[in-house]
Amino acid sequence: MNFFSKLRPGQDPATPQRPSPAGNSRPGSAVAVATAGNSQASAGADSKAARQSNGLKEFLWQLDGIGRGHLLDFGPARQSTLNFFIERGFKVYTEDLLATWQYFLEDQGQQVKQLPADADRSDFSLEGRAEKFLKTTMQYPDDTFDAILMWDNLDYLDNELMTRLATRMTSLLRDGGVVFAMFHTKKPVMFHRYKVLDAQNLELIPANCPFQPQRVFQNREISNLFSRYRSSKMFVGRDQIREGLFVK
Repeated sequence: MNFFSKLRPGQDPATPQRPSPAGNSRPGSAVAVATAGNSQASAGADSKAARQSNGLKEFLWQLDGIGRGHLLDFGPARQSTLNFFIERGFKVYTEDLLATWQYFLEDQGQQVKQLPADADRSDFSLEGRAEKFLKTTMQYPDDTFDAILMWDNLDYLDNELMTRLATRMTSLLRDGGVVFAMFHTKKPVMFHRYKVLDAQNLELIPANCPFQPQRVFQNREISNLFSRYRSSKMFVGRDQIREGLFVK
């Protein structure tokens, strides 16, 4: 188990530029760039639960002292999460990964229906869909982000997209950047979204999910997925959730 180094070279990163994807825009595929004056929040569910998070605490320790950094949140925009990091000097970008993937698959399904019977469908294979999805989303330059909130999204993606996403995420993260990810130790019976309440607590919000859990990661699989990172740390909770911190 490795402890993290907090040393970073001083830098004042330029704001990442993200061109709009080609094609029709979808409600779930837009990126929300959050600042203190224009943050947009998703409506929360009525039934909520708080969870103490050692992973979040360690994540914040790793980010301490960066200032004016860039953070990518792979969940829906939540007001408290946005404000929490904006107040700490971060510019926050949100990519609601699962919703964007759902809209993309729906659009791909419509396109397939319109193809002639003898048309080439190689672009609509599992590999082709994953490649196309990543090319039309997350269009940021490499080494853009200091921090990424992955949450538990990797548990819900098919293998083709999951492995490619991990590679793309690594390229987006600067050296010394950190990823906060969560992994279930058993397939969950309920899907949750997450938002940051304070420096030690997350709120779990029950929500509908268009995808079934795809896997339960073994520790070795997680290590292989983040093999390009120089250090990692795991926290195992009593609620069947493992929190992982990965420093590039």
